[in-house]
Amino acid sequence: MTTTPLATRVADTAPVLVLALIAGAGSFTHIRQTATEHGQTGWMAWAVAVCIDLTCVMAARERQRDRKNGRERRGPITWPTFVLVGGISLSLAANLAQANPTPWGWITAATPAGAFLTAVSMLERRATVRPAVPAQNLVSEENGTAATPENDQNEAGTAGALLDYARRIADEHEAKHGKPITRDSLRARLGVSSQLASALLRTLRTPSSEGEAP
Repeated sequence: MTTTPLATRVADTAPVLVLALIAGAGSFTHIRQTATEHGQTGWMAWAVAVCIDLTCVMAARERQRDRKNGRERRGPITWPTFVLVGGISLSLAANLAQANPTPWGWITAATPAGAFLTAVSMLERRATVRPAVPAQNLVSEENGTAATPENDQNEAGTAGALLDYARRIADEHEAKHGKPITRDSLRARLGVSSQLASALLRTLRTPSSEGEAP
């Protein structure tokens, strides 16, 4: 029996989504109860719970978007990661506040928040993982064409020439400025897309690429 791509996608995603919904509901309840006990009554208690849980989801999506766009990290931690850590901390603190003061009380109270954040991280991971692009397929990917036996030879030669040119530019930049070239600088010099520039940099920085003759 053949499984369709849609059925496979549903089988992979549905359990994680169900877990996210159930765990999110449990975490949401604990946060709302904590907010109510500390003076945020009525709709404000609901608003606090929604803000904390949705902030975690939003930050996870923003991290995914940064990876997809190849946005370089500036500083020890990105802003979306900082927001995600803050949301996780608030969520866990609110859940633990509702726990009985025993080890198992803390574990069971923290389980919904932990399961919700795990489900969100799984969905983020699945959305960002992509196969590595071999150097000989760089030109095919940039032009939106698939590598086939008929065009592999020509594309390999073109990709090799592009890689050699990118290597020369990278070497000149490092010799002049004393630091490796960035993705954006390489993209501007070559006039290619950010995706292709990132793939070229990954290829240049691999041990096999660095050992080749220019």
